[in-house]
Amino acid sequence: MKIDILSLFPEMFDGAFSHSIIKRAKEKGLAEIRLFNIRDWSAGKHKTVDDYAFGGGAGMVMMIEPISRCIEELREKTVYDEVIYMSPDGELLEQNMANRLSLSQNLLILCGHYKGIDERIREHFITREISIGDYVLSGGELAAAVLTDTIVRLLPGVLNDETSALSDSFQNNLLSPPVYTRPSDFRGWKVPDILLSGNDREIVKWKHEQSILRTKLRRPGLLPSDILISDI
Repeated sequence: MKIDILSLFPEMFDGAFSHSIIKRAKEKGLAEIRLFNIRDWSAGKHKTVDDYAFGGGAGMVMMIEPISRCIEELREKTVYDEVIYMSPDGELLEQNMANRLSLSQNLLILCGHYKGIDERIREHFITREISIGDYVLSGGELAAAVLTDTIVRLLPGVLNDETSALSDSFQNNLLSPPVYTRPSDFRGWKVPDILLSGNDREIVKWKHEQSILRTKLRRPGLLPSDILISDI
């Protein structure tokens, strides 16, 4: 998979993409992540990328020309499955969306800044707008890093144990069950006996029951319609 990210501050991604799972995916050749500075497509001597908003109001707006030049140049060489704009008023990112996006070959992600981008970019270039929550960040870079992480970790071969992603929270509209590791007894706080029993069938059953219970207590709105009240 190739993910191209357009930003005014591409250096913000250095730490996020240089460690852990994303670093591993890049080293294995499973994910190619390219960062582009939108300022490089500004025609002005001062590399200006923002201007005052028509109609007045506080805050600057990212200009249409540098962004359109950048996108059009990249599209000459790459066919993108989606051109995504990270926006607080976009679709809320959730696991099923990440699952679907992980099947893509090429994605382009645009990070906004200041008061946002010229609306004509959204109207004529963007195919999908995604939000990571109902709040406002200083720019789209952190949101783009979150989206990239949720997608890349799902690519086949990225995780050492590919079944790990299948047991993550939200994969079946259920939260993950509690997890424990050694020591089995710490200050008298003990791991549930079932997890030490070696009975795989009962352990799977216990984990499923715990997932349902945890979802009911913490995120009841997620519960699938086929979960019976007697199962909870």
